[in-house]
Amino acid sequence: MELQMQVAKAVQVLNHDIQSCNRVAANQWLVQFQQTDAAWEVATSILTSNSSYVHDFEVELFSAQVLKRKIQNEGGCLQPEARTALLTALLLAAKRFSLGPPPLLTQICLALSALVLRSVEWKKPIEQLFAGLNELQEGHGNGSIAILELLTVLPEEVIEDQKNNATVSSARRWHFSQELLSHTPAVLEFLLQQSEDKVGEHIQIHERNCKILRCLLSWVRVGCFTEIPQNTLPAHPLLNFVYNSLQVFSSFDLAVEVLTELVSCHEGLPQVLLCRMQSLKDGLLLPALTSGNEKIIFGLSCLMAEIGQAAPGLIAEASPEALALADALLRCVSYQSDDWEIADSTLQFWCSLAGYLLRMEFERGSHKHMAFVMFSPVFTALLDALLLRAQVLFIISVFGTNS
Repeated sequence: MELQMQVAKAVQVLNHDIQSCNRVAANQWLVQFQQTDAAWEVATSILTSNSSYVHDFEVELFSAQVLKRKIQNEGGCLQPEARTALLTALLLAAKRFSLGPPPLLTQICLALSALVLRSVEWKKPIEQLFAGLNELQEGHGNGSIAILELLTVLPEEVIEDQKNNATVSSARRWHFSQELLSHTPAVLEFLLQQSEDKVGEHIQIHERNCKILRCLLSWVRVGCFTEIPQNTLPAHPLLNFVYNSLQVFSSFDLAVEVLTELVSCHEGLPQVLLCRMQSLKDGLLLPALTSGNEKIIFGLSCLMAEIGQAAPGLIAEASPEALALADALLRCVSYQSDDWEIADSTLQFWCSLAGYLLRMEFERGSHKHMAFVMFSPVFTALLDALLLRAQVLFIISVFGTNS
C-alpha cells in the first residue's frame, strides 16, 4: 500500500507540480519504478482495488500503461500461473472501467491483447479470453462496452506487433491471427446484435455505433470476411448497417473507411455498392455540394473512386449506375475548393478507367466503340474542369481571393 501511495504521489507531481525540477524528479522515479518486479503487483492492485485516486484516473491510466509496456517487453518471461492471474485481473479491471474513461479502458484492453498474444502455454488463448468475455457480459450490464473495445484492439495487436515488435515470433503471430479469425462468426454476430440494440442507457446510440464501426474496421483489416462464404457478404446485415451509417455525420468517416477497405478486398462488393450509387449521389453528394460540406464531398469522392478502381470493367459497361458514379466524381472534380485534395482523390480512378478503355480487346470492337461514345463527353468535361480549376487557382495565387 505504501508503494501504491508513492506511485500516486509521483504521478500527481509529474502532471501537476509547477516546479519543473520536481516534475523531472518524479519522472525519473517513475521510470525506475516501471523497471522493477514490484511494478507488476502494484500496477495490478491499483487497477483492481476499490481505492480511488484524485485527478481523473491519472494513476489508474499510468498503471495500465505500465502493465501494457511490461507485458510487451517481459510478458514472455512470466510464469504460466502469473499470466493466468494477470488475465483475470485485467478482465476485472476492464469490467470496473467499462464506462470509462475511454483512454483508460483502451490501455487495459491493449494490455489484455498483448498478454494473450504472449501466453504461449495456452493452446487456444483466444478461446480462453472469449470465455472470460462471456462472463464479463453476463455478469455486468455494461460489459459489452469493454468487449467492443477489446475486440477492436485484438486484431490491431496482431498487425501492429508484426510491424513494430520482435518479442513475438512470426509463427506465433500467424497462429494467433488464425485462431482470432476462427472466431469471426461469433464476433460478427456480436457486432450485429450491438448494431440492432436501440437501448442506450449509459452510452449514446451514435457513440456506440462509432465503436461498432471501429471494431468492424479492425476485423475487416485482419481479413474477417474471408472466413465467411463470399456469396453471403453482399447481403450481410452488417453491410447495411455500415451503409446506413453514412447518413449520420458522426459516423460518416468511419463508414467510409469500412466500405473502402471492404471494396478493396472483396471483388463482389463494387457491383453491390454501384447499384446504390444514384441514391448516394442524390441523398448525400448533391446536398453536400450545395452546402459546401467538404468533409462529405471528400469522403464520398474517395469511396466512389475506390469502387471504380476496384472494378473498371463494370464502369466501362456504361450502365446507368456506372454513369451516375462517373458523373458524381466529375462533380467532385468541378467543386471549387481552396486546394486540390478532393480533385486529387479522383484522379487514380480516371487514369484506371482510361487505361481499361484503351486496353479493351480488339474482338470487342463494337463494345469498345460504345464505351468510347459514352465516355468521351465525360473525359472532355473532366479536362475542362481540371483546366478551369488550374486557371482559377492561378488567378487566386497571383491576384488574391478578391480578384
